[in-house]
Amino acid sequence: MHDSWTRRSFLQAMGVGAASLGLQGSARSEEKAIPGFETEPADANALKDWKPFSDRKIRVGIVGYGVCQFGAAFSFQDHPNVKVVAVSDLIPERCAALARACRCEKTYPSLEELVKDKAVEAVFVATDAPSHATHCIEALNHGKHVCTAVPAFRGNIEDAERLLECVRKNAGLVYAMFETSVFHADLYAMERLYAADVFGRIVYSEGEYCHPHTLGAPSIGSYKNWRENGAPMWYPTHATAYYVGITHGSLVEVSCQGTAPFDESRRKPNAVGNIFNSEVGLFRTREGGLCRIIICGSQGEYLEAGRLRGEYAGYDWHNGRSDGFVGDSEGRRRLKSATEKGLQTGKPALPPGVPPGGHGGSHGYLADDFIDAILRRRKPAVDVIDALNMTVPGYYAHLSATKDGETLKIPQYRL
Repeated sequence: MHDSWTRRSFLQAMGVGAASLGLQGSARSEEKAIPGFETEPADANALKDWKPFSDRKIRVGIVGYGVCQFGAAFSFQDHPNVKVVAVSDLIPERCAALARACRCEKTYPSLEELVKDKAVEAVFVATDAPSHATHCIEALNHGKHVCTAVPAFRGNIEDAERLLECVRKNAGLVYAMFETSVFHADLYAMERLYAADVFGRIVYSEGEYCHPHTLGAPSIGSYKNWRENGAPMWYPTHATAYYVGITHGSLVEVSCQGTAPFDESRRKPNAVGNIFNSEVGLFRTREGGLCRIIICGSQGEYLEAGRLRGEYAGYDWHNGRSDGFVGDSEGRRRLKSATEKGLQTGKPALPPGVPPGGHGGSHGYLADDFIDAILRRRKPAVDVIDALNMTVPGYYAHLSATKDGETLKIPQYRL
């Protein structure tokens, strides 16, 4: 028989408060924010005070200040171990605005110029998605640590191998992909529960990235209109993170179907030949389980969400569950044992002055994780292998959808 803990007993056992496990957090106040960009308040129940590892300041360059204004959204400019020394955007007005937002005086007209600056130690790539891999390779080849907005690449599968080879060649440098879902409170908890072997093997998992778009309404703007010239599964990481980010495993094969507009007169292929506005893939995982991934643009709730079911326990914060954790007697025993050994699932404190930011309160955590990875010479939360394992499956899922759901193998990566 499977029993569900009460919210109070679960939180007491895990040593965390309600705010540290809520996926959605408090009510959002920014009415005009792009869905997902609403900022979260600082977590009053962070497990411990932030303690600096070093007093060194990493000299960071930031590139990109488009519609989403990601360049300043992750609060590098507020981090006590960072000095933003240079910024860049191809559009002069945006470049100037980024400089003001980051309190930086030095500007460059392009990433290619910024990476030549010997004062820059690390680069945040917040440029158009199709350029992410190329721009990260350029930064790495100039001796810079690099972090990038998602996805790791978009559309060109050859970029995956090029990026991996570049990271291998520059083994002393940190590469990180800023997948926001990994610092959602629920995924963060699930990753730690999985590592403590509370769930056992994952039998089934789900990940969803549903970004409603009203028919006839203008889409979010993008450089060279890249958002309009792709496929839904080319931007999968908010959803695939709900397996890869928890297990640090991989998806090995996929069968995917797409849905086109019901009005046949609107089924006009875009620049890459895509007609689908939503795609749903069923993946086989490396450990033998199944994973369903949805990338959806139709009406309904905005979602960056996921859940899993393991051999002994599962987790589902979304859909109204009071706590998220459900386990049988063995699952509860494993949870109790892990807790007694010191397992904590709440997110840690952030440095003073660094807000959690948007996308489920993840922005500040991603920047802090990247800087800490440089200082401690460790792997970041999403390294190049996790980044490719979150991104590449979407490429093959869309390819499967164009072949009416044919099951396709997904390449596997290692450093």
